[in-house]
Amino acid sequence: MTSVRITARVDYAVRAALELAAAAPEALTADRIATTQGIPARFLQTILGDLQHARLVTSQRGREGGYRLALPPSEISIARVMRVEQGFLADVHGKRPEDVQYPGAATTLSTVWVAARAGYRRVLEEVTLADVVAGTLPAHAAELVAIEDAWRSFGDPSTS
Repeated sequence: MTSVRITARVDYAVRAALELAAAAPEALTADRIATTQGIPARFLQTILGDLQHARLVTSQRGREGGYRLALPPSEISIARVMRVEQGFLADVHGKRPEDVQYPGAATTLSTVWVAARAGYRRVLEEVTLADVVAGTLPAHAAELVAIEDAWRSFGDPSTS
C-alpha cells in the first residue's frame, strides 16, 4: 500500500467534527463551520445530517441554535466519524479484508490486508477529537509520526 486515501466527504466530516469539538459545548452554525473550514455549505449540510443520524451531533433551531457534539470530544474517535461516511475503514473491492479470498500464490494476501487495516485502525481508534484539538496524540500515534519515513512518500522520486 503506497497511499492512504481519505475521501473529501470523510475529510470534511472529520474537520466539521473538529470545529464542533473546539467549540464544545457551544453550538456552531453550519455556515460558520463551512466558512471556517472551506467546506461547500450544501455538502456540509448533508454531512451534518449523517453525523446527526449517527448520534454524534445534535442540532437546535432558533437564536441559540446550531450544531454541537452529542458526546464529549474525548469520547469520539476519528475512526468513529470516518465510519459514518465510509463504513469500513479499509476494504478490498468493497469487501472486508478478511472476506476476500485469493487463489494460488496470493492465497494468504488477505492476511496482509488485515494486518494493514489493524495498524490503520489502531491509530484512528486511539486518536480522539479532543486529542487533535489539543494538538496531542496518544503515544503509539506520536511514535509513528516521529519516524522519519512517515513524512516521505514511497515511490515518489522527488523524495528519495
